[in-house]
Amino acid sequence: MLLVCGLGNSDLTLRNTRHNTGYFVIEKLSEKFKVSLDRVLESCLIGISDEVILAKPQSFMNLSGGPIVRLLRKLGLTNESLVLVHDDMDLKFGELKIKWDGGDGGHRGVRSVIEHIGTKEFLRVKVGIGRPKNEPPEEYVLSPFTEEERKILPEILERAAMAVETVIREGRAKAMSIFNRKWSI
Repeated sequence: MLLVCGLGNSDLTLRNTRHNTGYFVIEKLSEKFKVSLDRVLESCLIGISDEVILAKPQSFMNLSGGPIVRLLRKLGLTNESLVLVHDDMDLKFGELKIKWDGGDGGHRGVRSVIEHIGTKEFLRVKVGIGRPKNEPPEEYVLSPFTEEERKILPEILERAAMAVETVIREGRAKAMSIFNRKWSI
């Protein structure tokens, strides 16, 4: 059983921001797997099916590690069962990258997860949001998508959900071989 956690901020004022991309993918997976995110366990909103456990930590992004590690422990899962879905400024808008292991890339939510779990060995599904041109990164990630980005966001979220679904059903190696290729929007 895999635990798929999407990083985001539960604060409603930050709902439609780039930093909530992980949440958006979890919501798309919730539709695909017909799983309601209707339970709260260890400060995470969760949904459970026969194939997967979906979760959205209900903390601020930079504090996500605590709820995620508590949820893993409560469910009797290890770091190898974790699939972390999050936004990534080092990837162009819409690009995906599936990666096992590695650093936090400056992403404080990922850093929190690494610190709390005590290892970098877990799977990440990174969804590119691009780099800001004229604003500090902290402001950029908390800003809404542009009108142009919103038009293609559903396609990007669908592709990210398909990547996670491939991890669940066919394994991470197969998902990496399919989804780590360059993709143009």
